[in-house]
Amino acid sequence: MSMRIGTPMPSLEGATEWLSGSAEEVLQDAEGHPILIHFWSVSCGMCKDNLPRVAEWREKHRGQLRIVAVHMPRYPEDTNVDAVREAVTKYEINDALAIDNEHKLRDAFQNEKGYVPAYYLFDEQHKLKAFAAGEYGTKVMEPALERMLGTAEAAQVG
Repeated sequence: MSMRIGTPMPSLEGATEWLSGSAEEVLQDAEGHPILIHFWSVSCGMCKDNLPRVAEWREKHRGQLRIVAVHMPRYPEDTNVDAVREAVTKYEINDALAIDNEHKLRDAFQNEKGYVPAYYLFDEQHKLKAFAAGEYGTKVMEPALERMLGTAEAAQVG
């Protein structure tokens, strides 16, 4: 079963480690802000192809949107944290990054099939507003981000 729209964001506790940030720091920083959680894997070519789009969102919505990357291994060799660190450097992943080698976050986000890439967008109250996965995940997520953050921008201006 997938998470339903309106579901509160699950806990970020349970990551095997954080390469940057911590669950507590992420939640503190994200208080009152929308948050995008994206699951990816070093063995996922589609994930790597979509990382530049996530970086664009980060830059475009700096100050509004908080982003958390969750590395979820698909194969035993994906649990190599050094390989994840290399990918983080290569793809310039600057977001808080959790390693989910035990799949506790995958389970908390009800991603039973282990979809990567997978994107979960939560509003400022941290309720799920949009979910997208797979090849067209960024195309589905883009308008959801624009709807949510366009509204937030209008509220700040007005």
